[in-house]
Amino acid sequence: MKDTNLRSVTKGISWRIFASIDTFFLSWFIFNKPLHAGAIALSEILTKILLYYLHERGWNLIPWGRWQTGKVAHWRSVTKGVTWRLVGSLDTTFISWFITNNVAGAFKLGGFEIITKILLFYIHERIWVRIRWGRIFDEMATVKAK
Repeated sequence: MKDTNLRSVTKGISWRIFASIDTFFLSWFIFNKPLHAGAIALSEILTKILLYYLHERGWNLIPWGRWQTGKVAHWRSVTKGVTWRLVGSLDTTFISWFITNNVAGAFKLGGFEIITKILLFYIHERIWVRIRWGRIFDEMATVKAK
């Protein structure tokens, strides 16, 4: 089983909407400035859609936790969430540092996001596991498995 490029793009956009709302509220809470929160959340849209797409395409090359039947292991979703969070938190930290010039706040935001985003990413990933659109199934492997 493989995912199409369009599926990866669509997942990236749906995740970014979900995650940007979280980033906005966390940023507002930490920096206490809605304009900074908005600037951080909007800046991330550009960088993180690209980073997420690259992350998805990389994971598409790894068969671990995927079966020909279309099922995906929970541990694959958890591992994808952790690896994505490392990339995403670094991006958030540098963007918020650049926008606010507040190093401590930037690292606090990146740290909070590790917690909130791993949980949110797992939920997002499990929703997408149930959506078959954009999946390519290897018919020969399915026939051999029977």
